[in-house]
Amino acid sequence: MPYSGPLHVPIIIQLLLLLPFHSLTSYLSILAPFVPQPPPFHPKTHTHTYTYTYALTHTQIQHEEHKLAPHPTGPQQKFRKDYAPPPYTISTVHLDFILGEESTKVTSRLHLLPNYGQLQEGSSPPPLQLDGRKDVKLVSVRVAGTELSTGQYTLTEKQLTLNHLPPGEFELEVVTEIRPQDNSLLEGLYKSSGNFCTQCEAEGFRGITFFLDRPDVMAKYTTRIEADEANYPVLLGNGNLKEAGKLEGGRHYALWEDPFPKPCYLFALVAGKLSMKERTFVTCSGRRVALRIFVQEGNLGRVDHALDSLVKSMKWDEDTFGLEYDLDLFNIVAVDDFNMGAMENKSLNIFNSRLVLASPETATDLDYSRIEGVVGHEYFHNWTGNRVTCRDWFQLTLKEGLTVFRDQVVLFQFCSSFFFKMVNPLMNASAWDRCLRFFTEDAGPMAHPIRPESYIKMDNFYTLTVYEKGAEVVRLYDTLLGKEGFRKGMDLYFQRHDGHAVTCDDFLAAMADANGVNLDTLGRWYSQASTPNLHVSTSYDAATKTYRLTCKQNTPPSPGQDAKLPVLIPIKLGLLGPDGSDLPLRLCGPDGAVTELGTTGVLRFEEAEAAFTFAGVDVEPVPSLLRGFSAPVKMTVEGQTDEQLLFLLAHDSDPFNRWEAGQRLARKLLLNLYAAAAAGGGAHNTLVSLSREILNDNIYHSFKAMAVSLPTGNELLDCIPGGDPPLLHHVRMYVVKQLALQLRPELEALVKANDDPADQPYQFTAAACARRAIKNRSLAMLSSLEEPEITAMLLNRFKAATNMTDEIAALSCLVELAGPERDIALAAFYDKFRNEPLVLLKWLGLQATSNAPGNVGLVKTLVEHPAFNITNPNNCYSLFLGFGRSPVNFHAADGSGYAFMGDAVLRVDGINHQVAARMVSAFSTWRQYDTERQAMMRAQLERIVAHPGLSENVFEIASKSLK
Repeated sequence: MPYSGPLHVPIIIQLLLLLPFHSLTSYLSILAPFVPQPPPFHPKTHTHTYTYTYALTHTQIQHEEHKLAPHPTGPQQKFRKDYAPPPYTISTVHLDFILGEESTKVTSRLHLLPNYGQLQEGSSPPPLQLDGRKDVKLVSVRVAGTELSTGQYTLTEKQLTLNHLPPGEFELEVVTEIRPQDNSLLEGLYKSSGNFCTQCEAEGFRGITFFLDRPDVMAKYTTRIEADEANYPVLLGNGNLKEAGKLEGGRHYALWEDPFPKPCYLFALVAGKLSMKERTFVTCSGRRVALRIFVQEGNLGRVDHALDSLVKSMKWDEDTFGLEYDLDLFNIVAVDDFNMGAMENKSLNIFNSRLVLASPETATDLDYSRIEGVVGHEYFHNWTGNRVTCRDWFQLTLKEGLTVFRDQVVLFQFCSSFFFKMVNPLMNASAWDRCLRFFTEDAGPMAHPIRPESYIKMDNFYTLTVYEKGAEVVRLYDTLLGKEGFRKGMDLYFQRHDGHAVTCDDFLAAMADANGVNLDTLGRWYSQASTPNLHVSTSYDAATKTYRLTCKQNTPPSPGQDAKLPVLIPIKLGLLGPDGSDLPLRLCGPDGAVTELGTTGVLRFEEAEAAFTFAGVDVEPVPSLLRGFSAPVKMTVEGQTDEQLLFLLAHDSDPFNRWEAGQRLARKLLLNLYAAAAAGGGAHNTLVSLSREILNDNIYHSFKAMAVSLPTGNELLDCIPGGDPPLLHHVRMYVVKQLALQLRPELEALVKANDDPADQPYQFTAAACARRAIKNRSLAMLSSLEEPEITAMLLNRFKAATNMTDEIAALSCLVELAGPERDIALAAFYDKFRNEPLVLLKWLGLQATSNAPGNVGLVKTLVEHPAFNITNPNNCYSLFLGFGRSPVNFHAADGSGYAFMGDAVLRVDGINHQVAARMVSAFSTWRQYDTERQAMMRAQLERIVAHPGLSENVFEIASKSLK
C-alpha cells in the first residue's frame, strides 16, 4: 500500500533540494498529498455542498427495510493478544458484478471450509460472522442452495451472522446491492470521474459484500463484471482475462481469474472509459508479460516514465532477489479520487493519477522521482505483501516496512533521478529526515510500536511509525547480516511462507535461521514504542594506544509502556586520524583477540551498557558514529566539540555523517538564538565560512544544496519544551537572511552557472537535477533578502521557466513575499494551468503553507475557489494539511488558524472519515507548544471529540491526543 505518509517517502530529503531554502517547511504543502499518499485533484463533478444528506437518507431507508439490530455503541477496540484463527476459511470466491447507473448488484458465491476442528457429538458448527457496512443492502442469503428467511440470520450495521450451518464444507451465496455513486468514503466500490474503481485495504471489501474481511482468509478469486459497453468499455479485474463478450441491450462482460490465493483486501475492479498504453516485459525465465497503464483520454502522453519505472522495478527484483513476476498481465490504472496514493492489488494496481502522469511542463523533478519510487513500491508488493501477506493487521509493517526498505534501496540503484549517485550513502539523510518525522510521532500521544497492540480503526495505523520506522528496522537486518546474509534470509522467508499469511516473528525467524544468529534483541523493536536514546562517551589511552567507546541506551516510556528493555542497535562507525583519513579498526574481544574490521565496522550493541575497545590507535581519533544512520535512534556523544563537528564536516568519508555534523552545528546556533529570542546580530561566522567553503567546493551540486540547508522548524521544536512556532520561524529566517547577505556573490554565481540553455529540452538526469537543485536553493536563499531587484528577478524567472521544476521553485519564493509580484505570479499560474487539476494542487498547497502575514483569511477563501473540491482527498491534503504545516499562520496567536482547522475537520468528517482523521492529526502535538497555544489546541480537540456523529477514525486520533 502507499506511504501513508502515510507518505511514507523514499529519498524525500534529496528531492527537497529543489525546494526554497527559507520556506522548506512551508513548501511541504506541495508534498502534502504525498504524505498519506492521497488521490489526485480532479475537475469538479459535484457542487461544493456535497449531497451527503441523500446518502444518509438512503442508509436510513436500508435500516428500515432490513430492521437492522443496533450495533454495540461506542468505538470497539481490537487487541493483538485476542487474535484467533477464523472458524471457517474460504477456498474459492466467485463474484458477479452487475454495474448500473442507479445501483450495483453483487453476487458472491463462496466455498467455505471448516476451521474449527472436530465437533463433539451432538454439537453444532459455530456461527459464521461476516463483516459488512450499513450502506450495503442485503438482498438474499443462500446456504447449501437453500435461501434463508430473515429469521434465520442476524443483521446489524456491521455484521451478518449465520447460525445453524451444516457441518463440513458448504456453499454460501450472498447477494447485495450497493450505490457506488454515493460512496464518498472512497472505500469498497465507488465512482471516480465517471469510472468504477475499488479500494479494499484495509477493510473496504465489507463495503461491497458481506465477507470474512480479514487478511488471513486467503482464497482464489474469479470475477465476472457486466456493464454498459458504451459507458464502460474497459472492464478490469485481478489475474488473467479468461473470457469477454457482448450481451443484449448494449451491455458486455469480462471474466477474470486469479490463480493465486489472496486476502480480500487485494481484490480490485475497474470499469470505465480509459485509454491504454502497453509494453512487453520478458522475465528471466523467458515468459512475456503485457504491461499496461490505463488513464483518462488525453493523458497517454504522460505515462512513459511510469512504464519505464515498472520495467526497471521488475528487472531489479529479478536480479537482486530472484523474484519473477507470476502472471501474464500487469495493469496500472490512474484514478482521480483515492484516499491513498496507490494500491498493490494483485496484478491490477490502482494509482493516484499524480503518481502516474508526468511531463516536463506539469511535473517537477520531485514528481518524476516520486513516480519511480511508488511504482517500484507497489510492484515489489507482489512478493512482499501479496504472495506472502499479513496474518492480521497488527502485522502491517511486515509488508509495508519491508517494501519501503526495498523501494529505498532500488531508488539508489537504478533511478534516473539518482541525486546522490556520487555520494550513495547520503540516501541515509533521507532516512534521517523520515526519522525526524516519526521521532515526533514516537514521542506523542499516538506513539505505538511498529507492530501495534491495539486499534479502533485500522486506517489510522498507516503511520510513519509502521512504514518508515518499520523500514529502518528492516535496515537493521541488512546492516547486521550484510547483503548476502539478508538475501539468504529473504530466500528462506519466501521458501517457508509463499502463499501464506504470516507474522513479523516469522520474518525474524527466517532471517535468524538462514544466518545462524540470535536476533532476539532485534525483535524487541517490534513491540516497543518510542525512540531509543544512545549515549556514547569516549576515552583514549596514549600509553596503550587504545581507544574506548562506552555506550548506554534507554528507551523513554510511552502510553501503556513504562519499562523498556534494551534493543539491538548496530553502530556503524569509523575513526578519523589527524589528516581526516579513516584509521584501521582493530576491535579487542573479551578474550584478548583482535578482530580486523577494515575502516568501517559494525558494533552489535544490545545491552543497557557496553564498552568497545580498539587497539593500535596511534593518535587520538575523531569518532564517526552511526554512519549511514545505521539505527533509528537519537544519539548524543559526550564531550563532542564544535571543532570535532567541523572536522567531520570537512573530512568524514561518510556523506551522511558529514552532512549531519553540519546540521548539529546549525541546530546549536538556531536553538541559542531562539533561547535569546534574538532577531538581531550577525550569523555565526563559522557557519558562514563553512557554507562558503561548501558552495565553492568542487563537489556534487546536490550535496552542496543539502549541506547548506538548515534544520527544519519541526526538528528544532522537538528540542524546545513549550515552543513558540512563529518565533522559531522568524529566528530561522533571520539566519537564512544573514547567510544570504554574506554569501550573495557565491549564490548569484551558482545561479548563473547552472541555468540550462534556453534551447535545451528538459532532462531528468542526475546531472540536470543536481544543477536545478543548487540553482533553486541559491535563488531561495537570495529571495530571503526581500529586495525589489531580487523579487523582480524571481518574477522574470517564473515567467521564463521552461519546466515545472524551475517554475514552481520561483513561485514558491514569491508566495512568501508581500507585494504585487506574488499576486501576479499566482494569477498567471492559475490562468495557465486552470485545466490541469494535478498542477493546481501545487498552487493550492503553496498558498496554504505560506507564512505571509494574515494568510488565514486567504486560505479560507480558497475553500470556496473553483480549483478546490472538498470531496476530493488530494484537495483536502493540499489545502488543509498544507495549512497545518505553516508555523506562522496555523499557529497564529489569536487561535484563528486552529479554529479554521477544527471547522474543516468536522466538515470533512461528514464526507470522508479517513481524510478527516489525517487532518485532525495536526492537533496531536499540542503539548509541544507554549501554554496559550496548548489551551487553544486542546479546546479544538475537545470540541471535535464532543461533536455528535463523529466517525471512529477521527475519534481515535482526537481522543488519544487528549490523553
